[in-house]
Amino acid sequence: MDGASGWPIPECGNKTSLEIAKTPNLDAVAQESYMGMVRTVPRGMEPSSACACMSVMGYDPLVYYRGRSAIEARSMGIPINEGEVVFRCNLVTVIDGKMASYSAGHITTEEARAIIATLNGKLGSDLVSFFPGVSYRHICKLKGREDALKAVCTPPHDITDKLVAEFLPHGEGSQYLRELMKKSEPVLLDHPGNLERKKNSRLPATTIWLFWGSGQIPEMPPFKKAYGLRAVMTSGVDLLRGLAIMADIEILQIAGVSDGLDNDYAAQAEGALKSLERNDLAILHIEAPDEMAHRGSADDKVRAIELIDKEVIGRLLSWKKDAIKILVMPDHPTPIKLKTHCDDPVPFLIWGKGVKHNGGRRFTEDEAKKTGVKVEPGFTLMQRFVKY
Repeated sequence: MDGASGWPIPECGNKTSLEIAKTPNLDAVAQESYMGMVRTVPRGMEPSSACACMSVMGYDPLVYYRGRSAIEARSMGIPINEGEVVFRCNLVTVIDGKMASYSAGHITTEEARAIIATLNGKLGSDLVSFFPGVSYRHICKLKGREDALKAVCTPPHDITDKLVAEFLPHGEGSQYLRELMKKSEPVLLDHPGNLERKKNSRLPATTIWLFWGSGQIPEMPPFKKAYGLRAVMTSGVDLLRGLAIMADIEILQIAGVSDGLDNDYAAQAEGALKSLERNDLAILHIEAPDEMAHRGSADDKVRAIELIDKEVIGRLLSWKKDAIKILVMPDHPTPIKLKTHCDDPVPFLIWGKGVKHNGGRRFTEDEAKKTGVKVEPGFTLMQRFVKY
């Protein structure tokens, strides 16, 4: 449940999103589960989904994490050769010098592809290439610019409503990135897709934003070799698909799986359950709680959690307890106040045959803390789950 954990929200009675949400299925599971808190982000590392989800999957970020964009590039089939680096390239909206939207108003994938194609035509060369991803998330590959990896870059979702000038790439290697971002602005200004968006009172993509630079990344051992299980994954974002490819995990192709509230939760759960007819383990990654928290919407984050409870957990419980074992957890917290990630530990529960209840009544941060169980480093939880 990406980003489902968080901090108490003063406007909501000082309750977290997990505490506010009506989750009868998770409540029932919690009362028969082994619960605790787990630190998925190693101390001192960035609290990104790439780092945290690597831990969830049972791989040590301290060993295998070298940057998020390279993982997404792997998902998109983009090779990174010697002398090449990749950056996440968001389409964003800057108005009056402020970051109005880190996602260009959650631009559609179709609209974004047309814009990325134009950027390639206008700014692309043997040294610069743009690759379309999902919605606002894309990749920019640079050749012969390894120095750009030294630049200090800030994710746009960390600076919503803030003046962007002080958060532009800076330091050694940053000049080229800033120039490329600036060159994108006139290309986007009169782009037909943006003109259509403005006509329909939707936010246009005003510039590209480059961050999360990385080069080549180390190979991870296949999940089957590391844990002895044949695994599959379903997700609506390139990052998780990239991690699956790195771990030699099959990616389930399920229609309707997205990164927002419109995700087909039922199809995702049913597809994962069906996959267990020929596999040992299925990883369901659901992005919606994180996306809603990035928007600062407590109501929508709660809604996402409730949809997961109803459409996903409810279906998982349709299997007999002695036939399935479940691990439920966020990857990291995304507090509504911050509108971005933090590295606090997150709650987890394990449910199934032979699992002993250790006191939890609901799947919340407070209930998990009360058990006194703390797992660190976080990547060891997968081994505990597999062997439980």
